[in-house]
Amino acid sequence: MLIIPAIDLLGEKVVRLRQGREETAKIYSDDPVQFALKYQAAGAKWIHVVNLDGAFGRSGINDALIIELAETLSIPFELGGGIHTMDQIGYWLNRGVSRIVLGSVAVREPEIVEKAIRKYGNKAIVAGIDVRDRQVMISGWTEGADVDAVDLAKKMKIAGLARIIVTDIRTDGMLTGPNVDVMTEIAEKTGLSIIASGGVGSIEDCEKIFSESCRGIEGIITGRALYEDKLDLKMAIEKFQTEER
Repeated sequence: MLIIPAIDLLGEKVVRLRQGREETAKIYSDDPVQFALKYQAAGAKWIHVVNLDGAFGRSGINDALIIELAETLSIPFELGGGIHTMDQIGYWLNRGVSRIVLGSVAVREPEIVEKAIRKYGNKAIVAGIDVRDRQVMISGWTEGADVDAVDLAKKMKIAGLARIIVTDIRTDGMLTGPNVDVMTEIAEKTGLSIIASGGVGSIEDCEKIFSESCRGIEGIITGRALYEDKLDLKMAIEKFQTEER
């Protein structure tokens, strides 16, 4: 199981939101590159980067910083937030991003996912399914899509995806523990590999998810717990991290 640290970018700073609400943003660093290098040094094999400005419809704010991350890091990172077109997907993959996370567009224009997979392969594309009470949320979690999470995951498998990121909005940024049930249900009903996100706040939470990994959870994303030193990344990696399938 992979332990994937998250870096959420808002105004070129590392921040964390609670349940996806921008008004709850708390700044943790004005140097995201150093944050990423720290995670790399701790043994992370991937980093999860979210362009929150992009997700909220503000393009360009973090672009130079994201390019700097790609030029500085020696490990891969995935990028999500406001990526809706083939041109945007190609732009970031050509500038060193290893994997693109498609969220709202997977609901609104699933044909974009299919086109991206045909052009770049399913190792370079992953869908981000953000869930509140099984309902898929889009547009930076501000809008309900009236789509069931399992149904969307099945469509993504048909489109050719191998893995998806599932974020439980109610637990995201709350350090209250992950909602493993919804993650494993999607894995069992689709056969997709799941990267679980939302609520990881301790080594015990990692243990809980690790015990479910045989049911399709291949990795976990953690953010606030690392920012506030509630989870030792190096320890979690040494205890739980295995190779990506």
